[in-house]
Amino acid sequence: MERGNEPFDTAAAASVLQWWADAGVDILIDEAPRDWLRPKPKDETPANPVPAAPAEAEPAFPGQLDLFQAWLRDSDSLPFAAPAAPRVCPSGDPASDLMVLVDMPTSEDCTAGALISGDAGRLFDRMLAAIGRTRETIYLAALSCLRSPTGSFTTETAKQCAMLARHQIGLVAPKAVLLFGDAAAKAMLGLSVAQARGRWHEIATHHGAVRALVTISPKQLLDNPRLKRLAWEDLQMLVEEVET
Repeated sequence: MERGNEPFDTAAAASVLQWWADAGVDILIDEAPRDWLRPKPKDETPANPVPAAPAEAEPAFPGQLDLFQAWLRDSDSLPFAAPAAPRVCPSGDPASDLMVLVDMPTSEDCTAGALISGDAGRLFDRMLAAIGRTRETIYLAALSCLRSPTGSFTTETAKQCAMLARHQIGLVAPKAVLLFGDAAAKAMLGLSVAQARGRWHEIATHHGAVRALVTISPKQLLDNPRLKRLAWEDLQMLVEEVET
């Protein structure tokens, strides 16, 4: 079996089908016809947009993505930086048009050296496969590449990390950003997942506004599988935006 020009083996296909089943997908077509190939009007604006916070003057962060990534790996001025603290830095393809942003590494991520690892990572991989993606065809980053001692942000550290994330989003300049979970949504948009999901938002960057969609984190989906149907709806919105 093939997907595009890439082989898609039986195990991978079964994994994708299981994700669809968990998300409540039981038909392959909508009840009403839909022209998926119709280009969207160029003047289309996000439904019910949430006004972006006024852009603040950013410190002099590196202005090239590779230099910024190196700065994330080495800087001792980052929130939560400590000599022995592990860092889980961005991965994937910055030219892929899709950026996924989480809050910070989990303890398991710090051990594995990769964001969204373990059982949550396996679910995340199935979610990506369901929309024809892999970790190599997205750009995956966190608000903070370091984990805080409490595993959460204070108001001030959330503000600092959101500024770093806006700068990185501007350097990557993706077509869309997918925000996973409450902490990322609140830092970037000032809204919880429950308040923000189901519609498009915009994140102001030095490159210009970038469209953002909020969804439920893989960890929460594992804790509450009934939410997978909502996450599947969000992924459909994402595909429609990025692939057209």
